[in-house]
Amino acid sequence: MSSDVKILKPHGILDGTKASPFRQDIAALVEKGAKIILIDFQDVTFMDSSGLGALVLALKTVRVAGSKLFVCSINEQIRILFELTSMDRVFEIFENEDKFLESLKS
Repeated sequence: MSSDVKILKPHGILDGTKASPFRQDIAALVEKGAKIILIDFQDVTFMDSSGLGALVLALKTVRVAGSKLFVCSINEQIRILFELTSMDRVFEIFENEDKFLESLKS
């Protein structure tokens, strides 16, 4: 895997209390030169609108830096949240980390 690719693995509940630190983590990866960031939601049990808002703001930060942001391993609750807000059209979502890494090779 290229050093330009960074994987962030949040865990637990991604809500208003964790939204700001989550966004800061992504901004720090961008500042360190990450060109591609994957958010692996495998260990996230629940995400609310604050968590989704933080993800959207992080996407803007990543895009301004000329980098790309992807997500993978979303559970059913997060998938429904993405679909209800049409964020499933904004974010490229991969089934899991392996599928994402395969896509980079091709």
